[in-house]
Amino acid sequence: GINAEYGTQSLIFVVDSNDRERVNEANEELQKMLNEDELRDSVLLIFANKQDLPNAMSVAEITDKLGLHSLRNRKWYIQSTCATSGDGLYEGLDWLSNVLSGS
Repeated sequence: GINAEYGTQSLIFVVDSNDRERVNEANEELQKMLNEDELRDSVLLIFANKQDLPNAMSVAEITDKLGLHSLRNRKWYIQSTCATSGDGLYEGLDWLSNVLSGS
């Protein structure tokens, strides 16, 4: 499934890097959320999860498929993660906390 957590300041979007079939669906879902009024000023953190799997899409490929480079006036960051080991989670949340605190 597609997981998203958000407050008004931030949106954390989790993508299954191994699920090529549904990456377009994830993109549609993400664009829909980004178009919501209450999220228009929010920063976006994307966790590219399951990066430990051999056939996982790379972060560059996911960035491309989610059209992240075309996002205007929005801070975003994509972090490669493996939720089962916790790899990448702290780095992503650190980025978020730094952006939100303005440092």
